[in-house]
Amino acid sequence: MADPLVRVDGLSVDLGGRTALRDVSLAVSAGELVGLIGPNGAGKTTLLRAVLGLLPPRAGTIRLGDRTPDRARGTVGYVPQRHEFAWDFPISVERAVMTGRVHRIGWLRRPGAVDRAAVDEALDRVSLGPLRRRPVGELSGGQRQRVLVARALALRPELLLLDEPFTGLDVPTQELLTDLFEALRQEGRALLMTTHDLPAAASLSSRLCLLNRTVIADGPPSALRDASVWLAAFGVARSTSLLRSLGVDT
Repeated sequence: MADPLVRVDGLSVDLGGRTALRDVSLAVSAGELVGLIGPNGAGKTTLLRAVLGLLPPRAGTIRLGDRTPDRARGTVGYVPQRHEFAWDFPISVERAVMTGRVHRIGWLRRPGAVDRAAVDEALDRVSLGPLRRRPVGELSGGQRQRVLVARALALRPELLLLDEPFTGLDVPTQELLTDLFEALRQEGRALLMTTHDLPAAASLSSRLCLLNRTVIADGPPSALRDASVWLAAFGVARSTSLLRSLGVDT
């Protein structure tokens, strides 16, 4: 079996003087879509940022292939939550997607033919080609989400990190992205996705990782039938509707 594209071992991260992650271990291989599931404050976004090399670990290691996160920058596609992007900045859809290749192009250098081809390909995959000249500030919420996905895909990454990609989307955009993520997985990409849409995560993910500052459970959705792991991850009572929505045995 091929080595994982990302491996996290014994990771602990502190934020603001408190422990945000404790002894987290997780691996994602090519052809996997791993749903990272947990309540608010569980450390899901913190884990993605640590993998990107944006947060220093207090303990543990992160490897992306044979590299550390700081040496792998510019090779990992990252889709942040929509509010993290400056949508009032006067930039077109095409130029916004091109910003995803800054680490490849270099600062103050002009994009080349390879960069333009990568952007064209990314726009086509999210069905935004006809809107390439439109200012990003004029886009709907669903179109903005597709811009962020295209910006990540413009790197042509083997590993894609997705932070709440389905939040606040209309049904057609949810379906487009669901089909796209499945296609990327089938192509051999590795995807690590945080989401609050638990039924969607259970149906789309090849594995689920239940996180609440540490890993509570990790396995295929069909194997996570024990209510206790969900109760431990979310800190809720056995009578919660959460279990019923997932069809978990109570």
